[in-house]
Amino acid sequence: MMAPQATLVTKLKVQLKLAIARLRMVQQRDEQLGKTHRRAMAQLLEAGKIDSATIRVENIIRSDITSELHELLELYCELLLARAGLLEGSVCDPGLEEAIKSIIYAAPKTEIKELGTVRVLLAEKYGKEFVLEAMENADGKVNDKVVKKLSVEPPKKELVQGYLEEIAKAYGVDWPRGVRATPPPPDLIDDNDAEDDDPSGGQAQKVLNDPLAAERKLSRGEEELGRATPPRGFDGPRSPLMVTPPRMTTDNVHPKVTLGSMELKPNKKMESAAKKKEPEGAVPDISDLERRFAALKKR
Repeated sequence: MMAPQATLVTKLKVQLKLAIARLRMVQQRDEQLGKTHRRAMAQLLEAGKIDSATIRVENIIRSDITSELHELLELYCELLLARAGLLEGSVCDPGLEEAIKSIIYAAPKTEIKELGTVRVLLAEKYGKEFVLEAMENADGKVNDKVVKKLSVEPPKKELVQGYLEEIAKAYGVDWPRGVRATPPPPDLIDDNDAEDDDPSGGQAQKVLNDPLAAERKLSRGEEELGRATPPRGFDGPRSPLMVTPPRMTTDNVHPKVTLGSMELKPNKKMESAAKKKEPEGAVPDISDLERRFAALKKR
């Protein structure tokens, strides 16, 4: 009996890797298409074609919802791959139940064929009753976000409005007319484009030239800034304002990073660093997966 089980788990691991690669590729494709669609939406707003933009933006929202679903499913596939040893047993491990049932529930409703193959192998392993229970979400083990993102309800009016506002702001369109985004405080972001290449906003060189300047700077907000944690692996000068900017999602249309009562604005280097992904085929660390799941649940 052990040999067939081992073969099944081996097949499952191969298909999980293929599913992860496909999910990442589809997300990258949709991200590029999304940029094109957002630019077109901004042009409609600029031309005053609000009705047309309001109707068409629903396609962008639906695409973003699908991408967020793919991101969740990718994490679940990575979790199963990282904990493949727990798949050896004949009974589903409680720590994998949410991931497995969410994949079984979502796979037939996506365009990812590799997920369908993973679902077939999981059905072969755990049986027909297990699959039916997952498909009906009878025990509520399927992730609520997965269920929500697979619903066919039209987006709420507030979400459509929020998307149009964020698209207008991103492309510098004056919409709604007369409403402009409040510029970031000068103490946080320098308007000089040349300083975009410096993640510390030009403060690193000032600290090197005048060590006392850093002390004077910290004295103004030492209590708040002292709690800021620099990113791991950053070997350059550590700025207390180095934070990863939150990403706009359908659950958080107007993402903001605040320090006290002030909103922090990321520069271009910080935004590009936040978009970096792991190399394809890499088996993720469990602690990293837990961190990413926690981040998704906060959105």
